[in-house]
Amino acid sequence: MNVIGLGRVGLGMIGLVGGKAAGLGELIGAGERVPEGFCVTTDVQDSGRDGGGMTAGLRAEIADAYGELGAGAVAVRSSATAEDLPDLSFAGQQETFLDVSGADEVIDAVRRCWESLWNERAVAYREAHGVDHASVRMAVVVQRMIDAKVAGVLFTADPVTGSRSRMTVDAAPGPGTAVVSGTVVPDHYVMDKQVPTVSGGGCLGTAHLEELRAAGLRIERHFGSPQDIEWAIDSDGVLWILQSRPVTGLFPLPPDAGRPLPRVYLNFSPAQGMHRPFTPMGMSVMKMTMAAWWEALGIGDGIDPIDGPEGIVEVGGRIFADATRYVRSRAARGYLVKTMRIEGPGVEAALDRVLRDPRFRPRLGLPVSPRSVVRFMVRLCPSVVAGIARTLARPDAARARAFQTAERMRLDVRPPAGSATVDERLRFVGRAHAVLVNRTLVDTMLWPVYAGILAGEMPVRLLRGIASEGEVKTVLRGMPYNVTTEMDLKLWRLAAGAREHRDLLVDTPPAELAAMYRRGELPDIGLDGFLGEYGQRAAAEIDVGLPRWDEDPEPVFTAIANYLRVTDPEQDPDRRFAAAARAAEEKIDELVRRARPRRPVRARLAGFLLGRARAVSGLRELPKFVWTYALRETRRQLLLAGSELAGLGLLERPDDIMFLDFREARAAAAGTGMKELVASRRAVYERESRRRRVPDVLLSDGTDVGTLIRSASPGDGTLVGMPGAAGTVTGPARVIFDPSGARLEPGEILVAPSTDPGWTPLFMTAGGLVTETGGPNSHGPTVAREYGIPAVIGVAGATQVIRTGRRITLDGAAGTVLTERPTAAGRTDPAESGEVRAERKR
Repeated sequence: MNVIGLGRVGLGMIGLVGGKAAGLGELIGAGERVPEGFCVTTDVQDSGRDGGGMTAGLRAEIADAYGELGAGAVAVRSSATAEDLPDLSFAGQQETFLDVSGADEVIDAVRRCWESLWNERAVAYREAHGVDHASVRMAVVVQRMIDAKVAGVLFTADPVTGSRSRMTVDAAPGPGTAVVSGTVVPDHYVMDKQVPTVSGGGCLGTAHLEELRAAGLRIERHFGSPQDIEWAIDSDGVLWILQSRPVTGLFPLPPDAGRPLPRVYLNFSPAQGMHRPFTPMGMSVMKMTMAAWWEALGIGDGIDPIDGPEGIVEVGGRIFADATRYVRSRAARGYLVKTMRIEGPGVEAALDRVLRDPRFRPRLGLPVSPRSVVRFMVRLCPSVVAGIARTLARPDAARARAFQTAERMRLDVRPPAGSATVDERLRFVGRAHAVLVNRTLVDTMLWPVYAGILAGEMPVRLLRGIASEGEVKTVLRGMPYNVTTEMDLKLWRLAAGAREHRDLLVDTPPAELAAMYRRGELPDIGLDGFLGEYGQRAAAEIDVGLPRWDEDPEPVFTAIANYLRVTDPEQDPDRRFAAAARAAEEKIDELVRRARPRRPVRARLAGFLLGRARAVSGLRELPKFVWTYALRETRRQLLLAGSELAGLGLLERPDDIMFLDFREARAAAAGTGMKELVASRRAVYERESRRRRVPDVLLSDGTDVGTLIRSASPGDGTLVGMPGAAGTVTGPARVIFDPSGARLEPGEILVAPSTDPGWTPLFMTAGGLVTETGGPNSHGPTVAREYGIPAVIGVAGATQVIRTGRRITLDGAAGTVLTERPTAAGRTDPAESGEVRAERKR
């Protein structure tokens, strides 16, 4: 089929007519007023793409169809098969030609539309979004031109804030191309989706705004999702719909689950260093682990062991918690803000905005029943007090107990036999975390960790007026007994012992080195021993859907190459760590001496607490380290189960099981085919993996509250975050989204969305750390303090504002990042990506 009228096409014909034509056909079928037109289908794309190759028969068909439109002015527009889809708009990537008159001119415009499939911007767009060039076909839409008096774009959801409760309209006199292309400043209108418009202004009156609102509601309802609608109003005042496609880029809505609206959700993924989405199975395992934690803390009554605590939901692959009850509680809302303050100024500002929203007026009462509070206190408080007191009294014994428990729990991760069935493997997955996360772990690991945090925080108040918070925090540098720090230092020593192979390890891409290692083609540098001890670790390691280092050692080879680039002996991580430890011990003595003349009791107490902090704060990483053993074995059992299910034809390949949740995996084990579900889940996962901005505070209508907050930056090139690790450093930035294969030159300042222990090998040679998320006690700043590198956390948009190679100045005590440095002549110092130099002031 070469040419078809728009009234005869629909969404089921995208492969033949492309996304734009399919959408227009749907609109016509739904009764919307759409300009008449036809589509030159993808069947004839190749015959006309190369200029004179268009057949006489095709030219005649196009000319005849054009004549049936009245042979007047028409619009000729691309309609690619990957265009105007829910995930990809391809807006403006291919050509549109307006006011085309004459059959020959129309035919030429069709040809040029075909050619635009291969223009530079369209090719770059496809590559950026992982679209296979060979899979894309091009149809062309020809429609009668509308003599527009005013035209523009209607979004049935706010594309900036994400709110599904609002519509936005941009309008300008004349054809809508000026609005779409951004060459004019249009009149901008915001409408409540459910409330009739009461007033207009600019180039649109109230009646036309109301007509647009009603049309938007109809079209959104027809397609079942928010729509980006191009429209025009002709000289007779008639509204025409020129195009409708899904609004792309919106963050998904929270699940309804029958809860009354509106509601507030807090993003807890950053607290675990997770900016990327969880795989579905990774999220499922996280919920089971949370249920186990609740049970271990004595508050697990009524919690489903698979679905986890009520109010913990998945949105866009991230962990969100429904905080509505706390926001609406007069007694709890202040505590909520204080608790979330550690997640950064952006979170605090967004929560403050929510608290001022009249829809969330506070109510009397607690967010939970008084009986639940009493039960929680009775069960937990004696254990907390006893555990902290025992740790502060005998820190060495507490630390020894913690490591003994860790070893015992590692041995308790007992997988089923090699001949186990799929059901047996899934039973292991279902109970693995409940076995590991228990009251013993809480008593011997968790309370000592809290004791260390308390011992490190209290001296800040005790020494107020004598020492700054940054000086006190210096004591937390070079912290002993931290399993993550010890891991990184062992990897450094491994690299130092492999210097005779430097050229091979530095010049060969890490992915190639990993492949050579698996084939046994590398010299023995001791990597077997390192992976035997730490192979269960990885970036984003709390997601069982992602490979561990012993499966894919590419990130380890990346770190080794970075270490081998260190040429300044003073930058050796061993030396830096030892120097940080010495400075910390000396700082305790200095602070006590300074405080003793004025406040002798406080001086003695502060010295005692700081000593205890150094004795046990390193345990901070131990519970998660033990957990990684269970995560690795859980992943291994899931892959073995996936392999058997793939052999039965229920999955395509073993790791497909990671794109099912736990209940779905059990259904697959019972014989339900899951291939189509897995394919759709993989597509969603890939789309969410490309998302750069994720809301910290999300409303149930999709509003990203952070978009309503004006930047708190001073406007002089300074970005504001939170203090993470004291110290200042100036050097070139290196923006990294994934540590695998990431090159970080010695002294460069690492800028990342978030970090977890899998990132920390990069810290060893970094000059400083900047992250977009996290709190002072999250993994990134904790390890940064121990290495003695400055860190600023919670800097919203840091990876977008800062460019690799730009020199920045980081002040870890103030929580600021200066992105431009004026020179003596008053100019901005350009980025010096070739020079690697860090200036430290400690």
